[in-house]
Amino acid sequence: MMRLFDVLSSGLLLIVLSPLLLYRAVLAYRQTQTVFNREPQLGYRQHPFDRLSFAGEAGGKGLAVLLNVLRGDLAWAGVRALAASEAAKLPVDASQYFACRPGVVSAYSLKQKIGLAYDDEFATNLTFFVSLSAKNYFGLCLRAAIGLLLGGSKPRPTPPMLHFWGVNIVNTTMAEALDWIDMRVRNRQKTLLAFVNPACLNIAYTHDAYRQILQDADRVLPDGIGIKIGCRLLNQNLLANVNGTDLFPRLCGRAAEGGYSVFLLGGLPGVAGQAAAAMQQRFPHLQIAGVQDGYFTDGQEPQVIDTINRSGASVLLVGFGVPKQELWLARHRSQLSPAVCMGIGGLFDYYSGRIPRAPVWLREIGMEWSWRLIQEPGRMWRRYLIGNPVFLYRVWRQRQQG
Repeated sequence: MMRLFDVLSSGLLLIVLSPLLLYRAVLAYRQTQTVFNREPQLGYRQHPFDRLSFAGEAGGKGLAVLLNVLRGDLAWAGVRALAASEAAKLPVDASQYFACRPGVVSAYSLKQKIGLAYDDEFATNLTFFVSLSAKNYFGLCLRAAIGLLLGGSKPRPTPPMLHFWGVNIVNTTMAEALDWIDMRVRNRQKTLLAFVNPACLNIAYTHDAYRQILQDADRVLPDGIGIKIGCRLLNQNLLANVNGTDLFPRLCGRAAEGGYSVFLLGGLPGVAGQAAAAMQQRFPHLQIAGVQDGYFTDGQEPQVIDTINRSGASVLLVGFGVPKQELWLARHRSQLSPAVCMGIGGLFDYYSGRIPRAPVWLREIGMEWSWRLIQEPGRMWRRYLIGNPVFLYRVWRQRQQG
């Protein structure tokens, strides 16, 4: 069924696009005296083939891959096709890897396009394709088409720092962000880390104190598909969606390996404890220094701070919501002993099981926000239905103003 879909869809596209393909072939020959560039690669069961692209400098080079799909060198979705030199260095068994037909897109390349490629490429692809079904295959093809629209195909500059109305956001990967946190913990460097999404930046646009805290923070990381779309408007490339919700379990894994402890502060009574238990079940060596809900009075504040400091935690995660958590951390940073302090919003709700997170397929097409809107329409409609267009308008204004 999947192969039939590949043949019919690629054949139909070749017919519909035949005038464009013919024009592109003639243009390639006029520029280079050859129609195709040929890249030797290994296909299904390591069968060699030439991946085609149109020669010359004009656009539309990748359209020639329709011929590869039609004749079976490539599927629409599969593992990434490799050159022989790459296949020789595979970290997994080559026969297992090439048991699946290579694809124009892979599970990993889709995550990479949308900024969610946090884990090893080969493990990501194999995990998906070991249990491949027609439903999963067609779903990946559809998500890849949507991801192409969101991520774009045009290469853009990748600056080390992104700038949104005075807030500097580090353009980095998930692995590098975790390495940086590890380094700050080992060196006992007092650190304030923040995450920002479009809603946060909308608040910072008019909230002077919050914007100043973000400007003074040791590092600000990008959270959400809205930041990626904003970068596209500024003709820039976002390396990864380094959001706190995806960073949290990876940070807990690093803490378990490194032998340092974390303190969870915030959420409804019992929620932080449930999130801590879930992480300890996942990482048995994880040290939870303590938990505390976010419902305490101003008079109880000194006692809460003393509890955090006595716990010996190296990392403090505060979930009060934006901007309350950042304002609280900035006000008490000099009194707090943990090396790294960060505001993490409502992620304790997800890992405690109180609120289910959006399915992976919805996150892969950049629509996690719609899931949150459906779950809490009364609280979230203004943030997304009004806030997202306002954010994009402000980014457009920033671009117009240079």
